[in-house]
Amino acid sequence: MSLVLGIETSCDETAAAVVGADGEIRASVVASQVELHGAYGGVVPELAGRAHLEALTPVLAETLRRAGLGAGRPGLDAVAATVGPGLLGSLLVGVSEAKALSLAWGLPFVGVNHLEGHLFAALLEHREVDWPLAVLLVSGGHTLLVSMEGPGRYRRLGATLDDAAGEAFDKVARFLGLGYPGGPAIERAAASGDPGAFAFPRPLLGEGLELSFSGLKTAVVRAVRARPEATNEDVAASFQAAAVEVLVAKLCAGAEAAGAAGLCLAGGVAANGPLRAAVTAAGEERGLPVLLPSRPMCTDNAAMIAAAGAWQLGHLGPSPLDTPADPALGLAFVP
Repeated sequence: MSLVLGIETSCDETAAAVVGADGEIRASVVASQVELHGAYGGVVPELAGRAHLEALTPVLAETLRRAGLGAGRPGLDAVAATVGPGLLGSLLVGVSEAKALSLAWGLPFVGVNHLEGHLFAALLEHREVDWPLAVLLVSGGHTLLVSMEGPGRYRRLGATLDDAAGEAFDKVARFLGLGYPGGPAIERAAASGDPGAFAFPRPLLGEGLELSFSGLKTAVVRAVRARPEATNEDVAASFQAAAVEVLVAKLCAGAEAAGAAGLCLAGGVAANGPLRAAVTAAGEERGLPVLLPSRPMCTDNAAMIAAAGAWQLGHLGPSPLDTPADPALGLAFVP
C-alpha cells in the first residue's frame, strides 16, 4: 500500500500526516497557532511564518513516529505539500521542506492546491460516493460553491463577491469582543442567544448562486450601535442564523442546478454546529445524502493534502521541483 506524507502550512496551522492510497489516515498531527495570534485578533503573517519554522520539524517527527515509520528513510512513496493559496511566507516553509525531503529520500514531490485538499477532506471519511456532489467550501479566506463531478473535476457554481463567510464570522466576533478565532466564539455566544432578536438581512437570498457577506457584517455593526443595550449572545445568534440560512439556501440551489446526488460541506466554517445541522436537515428533506467531514477534517490539516496528493500522483503524476508557492492559486474548473 502506497503511503503519502502530506505537509500543510498555508496559514496558521503547522500540520503533517501520512495517508495510504485507500484513504486510511495512518497519522495526523496539527500544531495550532491560535494562542499566538489571539492577542492580535487575527493572523499576523510574519509571526505565522516564524512559528511554522519552529514547529514543522517536531511535527514531522511526531507524525512519522505515530505512523510507525523510521526517520532516516521512511517507507513512503511521495511527499505532498500545499503550494497555495495562502500566506506566501507560511507556504514557503512547507513547500521548501517537502522539496528537501523529496530530494533527500528520492521520492516524488506533489504540489497540492489547498482548496482541492478541502474537497478531498470528506472523501477520507466517506468512501461510497455518488457523483456529482454539491460542495460548499466555507473558510476564513474562501466561500465557494462547487459541483464536484469526481476527484479532480470541479465545476464552479458560485462564490462570494466580497468577504468570505469565515471572515465575516471573525470580524463580527472581533467587533463584539468575543475573541479569536471568530467562528467558535460566535457559536459559543449564540448558544444562549435569541436568533430572532435582530432581523439581519439575508444577502442575495433567492438571487442566483453568488454570495455576499460584507453587507451582513455592516448590518451587525449598525444594529449594535443603534441598540447598545443588546447582548452579545442575541447579536451572535441573530448573525449566525442569517449566515447559516444563506449558506444552506445557496448549497441547495446549487445542488438543484447541478443535478447533484449529494450535499457536502468543506472548510473551517463547516465545523459550525448549526450549519451542519441545517445542511443535514436540508439533505433529509430532499432525499440527498450529506457528507460532513469530522470537525478535525474541516479545519486546516495535512491528511486532506496527503489524500489529494495521492490522487494527483496516481492520475497526473508528480509535480516539478520548481513548482512555486502561489498565494493566489485558484481552483482549476472544467467547463
